Amino acid sequence: MQSPLFDPLESSDPICLLERDGRAEYISHFYKADESDHFFESLLHSLAWEADQINMFGKLVSTARKVAWVGDPQYRYTYSGVEKIPQAWTKELLQIRHQLEAVTGYSYNSCLLNLYHNGDEGMGWHSDNEKELDSTSPIASISLGATRKFAFRHKQDKTTVSVFLEHGSLLIMHAPVQDCWHHSLLKTKTVASPRINLTFRKILPRA
Repeated sequence: MQSPLFDPLESSDPICLLERDGRAEYISHFYKADESDHFFESLLHSLAWEADQINMFGKLVSTARKVAWVGDPQYRYTYSGVEKIPQAWTKELLQIRHQLEAVTGYSYNSCLLNLYHNGDEGMGWHSDNEKELDSTSPIASISLGATRKFAFRHKQDKTTVSVFLEHGSLLIMHAPVQDCWHHSLLKTKTVASPRINLTFRKILPRA
């Protein structure tokens, strides 16, 4: 079942994208253009970006997409069988973190950043439901750079909901979205410029 594509107007008011099996809210202009530009350039040059590795059919494959894992020192993160050791928080990331905590009312101790060089790079259908994640805490996602199409797909009835994630926008995914929906960043030949995505998360302490 195909749902309409959300194409938000110039507004900072939240738009509810998902109304069942979890809630997803989208704010198209969480940051102003000059703030977004500053964050993009700072993060692009201040972090140690490296190719991601994913486990495909028992083999580790490097991606063209680059990643950076930032967080409190004691919180490591494992996905696709690869453990991520966090880089230290930068001044800009701490600023964004504190603003998101004030807006959402939740705390975050880690951030996974993805660098997509152009529209040829995307992310397939998946859920952020690794065992280290606090499933009761939302994932707050900031988009910087190129506007890209993002989609949700329900795990049971395959209903899809799509939205264009704009420069300086915020997407908040509340529980139990990760249990009930997959999501994807769709590839496109029409985008030639880069995008940085920041996903703020709460990692559980290790036993």
